[in-house]
Amino acid sequence: MAITIGPEQKTKLVTLINEGAKVMQEMDDLKTGLNDTVKHIAQELDIKPTILSKAIRVAYKQSFQDEEHAFEELEAILEAVGKK
Repeated sequence: MAITIGPEQKTKLVTLINEGAKVMQEMDDLKTGLNDTVKHIAQELDIKPTILSKAIRVAYKQSFQDEEHAFEELEAILEAVGKK
């Protein structure tokens, strides 16, 4: 399927691609900064960085009940097989 792109559409696409790439670079930069901060605070508090990162994700997604439910299922499985 061939797409016909006129000059006006081309200008819009170029702008979209350029702005999208810029936004994605900013997101990468912010993630890197957050990861560096998490590592620093984790080291300072003697907590695993993965735990702090997970706490951030759970807070962001407001998914504590989902995490709690998943842990309860995990606990039930481990109890059932005698590994708790």
